[in-house]
Amino acid sequence: MKFRNETAFSEFLLLGLTEDPALQPLIFSLFLSMYLVTVLGNLLIILAVSSDPHLHTPMYFFLCCLSFNDIAYTTCTIPQMLVNIQTEDHTITYTGCLTQVSFVIIFALVESFLLVVMSYDRYVAICHPLRYGVIMNSRLCVLLVLVSLLISVADALLHTLLLQRLTFSSDRGIPHFFCELAHVIELSCSDTLIDNITVFVAACLFAGVPLGGIIFSYVHIVSSVLRMPSSGGKHKAFSTCGSHLSVVSLFYGISFGVYISSAVTDSPRNSAVASVMYTVVPQMLNPFIYSLRNRDMKEALRNLFGRIRSLL
Repeated sequence: MKFRNETAFSEFLLLGLTEDPALQPLIFSLFLSMYLVTVLGNLLIILAVSSDPHLHTPMYFFLCCLSFNDIAYTTCTIPQMLVNIQTEDHTITYTGCLTQVSFVIIFALVESFLLVVMSYDRYVAICHPLRYGVIMNSRLCVLLVLVSLLISVADALLHTLLLQRLTFSSDRGIPHFFCELAHVIELSCSDTLIDNITVFVAACLFAGVPLGGIIFSYVHIVSSVLRMPSSGGKHKAFSTCGSHLSVVSLFYGISFGVYISSAVTDSPRNSAVASVMYTVVPQMLNPFIYSLRNRDMKEALRNLFGRIRSLL
């Protein structure tokens, strides 16, 4: 049977986490709450840093970029899901699906790159404290963020262009709550060897290299801290890295856990549920990690709340 490429006029069907109508209100309420907490928490981080001159440093500049990226990451997936549940219409246009694939790739890669950039910032601050202001100047900070964004956009564009050459059959159901690259490729009736190889190489490159950079930075950080003579200096150095290490562990730990669970299970539904852990949970928890484990951030948030109360 031959298939003709009808992608210009087609729609995909986002099957979501479950087809049980009784569970839809619960899922809607849960994801709406998680989305609001994510947006509010990360927005407070951005406002707190912006309003406190003492936090206008490279470390908190990257934190603001991470918070903005987390808001954008969740915004490109959860609102579409909420609309689908509310309207009981689970379709998404072909163009909308490819657009969502692109943005998910971009924000996921930017998240990974920002984590390695933040580890480099801590490496310079602890291993080369006297040269920190010279090395981590504002120009370099902006350049690192822009390069991260450009690489992410280029990778997303590559995958999107490869998707556009594929032909899809009449089976358009995606067992997910958003258009994930791997699931869209699986729906194609064309030869997807090039797409699968590209996905594998990109995953190894853009997950392995940042993780290697983080490990390299912290090996040198630990080595430098252990050579410090005072216990107070060691505690201060480790405390500045605690929040970042927690976020890195959460992001990569969940990502590897989802990858392993997807490899050992044949159920697309279980894979979709597992993917919630890396597309929603880290972005929601990051503001709590940085605000609860960082004294300067807690003070900035108290000052921000004080200003807000004075205006009311």
